[in-house]
Amino acid sequence: MPDHAEPPSPRVPDLPGQPARYPVEAVLFDFHGTLAQVEDPVAWVIAAAVACGADLDRGKATVLADRLVTAGRAGGPLPARVPVHLAEVWADRDLYAHAHRAAFVGLAATVNTDIEGLADALYDRLLGAEGWLPYADTAESLKALRAAGVPVAVVSNIGFDIRPHFASWGLADLVDAFVLSYEIGRCKPDPAIFLRACGLLGVEPERALMVGDTPADAGAVRAGLAALVLPAGEPGTINGLAGAVALTRV
Repeated sequence: MPDHAEPPSPRVPDLPGQPARYPVEAVLFDFHGTLAQVEDPVAWVIAAAVACGADLDRGKATVLADRLVTAGRAGGPLPARVPVHLAEVWADRDLYAHAHRAAFVGLAATVNTDIEGLADALYDRLLGAEGWLPYADTAESLKALRAAGVPVAVVSNIGFDIRPHFASWGLADLVDAFVLSYEIGRCKPDPAIFLRACGLLGVEPERALMVGDTPADAGAVRAGLAALVLPAGEPGTINGLAGAVALTRV
C-alpha cells in the first residue's frame, strides 16, 4: 500500500448471524429519558397552578401530582387506563400535534383539581424549556461529538417541536437534524424514522448508533443501526451518555 493511501475502515468483529459492524460515524439520540427529563411532578403542578393564578401548598400539590401522574402525564409513565372518549387521540398522540395536546389535556382533566385551566397549563409546561431538565452529561457529550466531527440527530416520538428547547439550553448548534414523529408521520420503532435520520446526516445505517431508553429505540437494529439503551435517570443527573461518545472511537 502506498504511504499516502488511506487505510480501509476497520470493522468491529462480526457476531454469528449479525450484519458486519463498522465504526460509528453518526449518533442518533432519543429526547425524553435520554437527553432530557421532565421536571419533578410536584414542581410541575405548582408552576402550572401559579400560571392559573392559584397558590398551592406543597402538601396539596404532592397529592395532585400523584393523581395526575397516575392519570397520565406526558413524559411520565403510561396511564393504566385511557378513557374511551380519549382512545382515538391517544392512539394518534405522536402523529399529530392536536392529538398530542388533546390526549394529555384530556387525561389531566379527568382529575378534579378545582383550579380552572390547570389541565391546559400543565400541558403548556411541556412546550417550554423550563418544564424540562437536560441531563448533567448532555451538553458535554454533544460537544464531544461535535469536536470529533460526529454528526448528531435527535429522533423522538413526540407531538410538539423541541427545537426551541435546545435553543434555550444553548445546544441547538450541536444537533444537525431533528426527526420528530409528528412531522414525518412515522414513530419508533418503525425503521423508516431511523432511516430518515441517517439520510439527513448522510450516513449509512450500518455506521450509525441509536441511543435511547426504551425498546422502541432498540428498534433501530431492524433498520441496520447499532443501538445503545440506557435506563432513564432522574432529572438533572448523569445519564451515561459518555458511553455513546466512547463508541465513536473504535
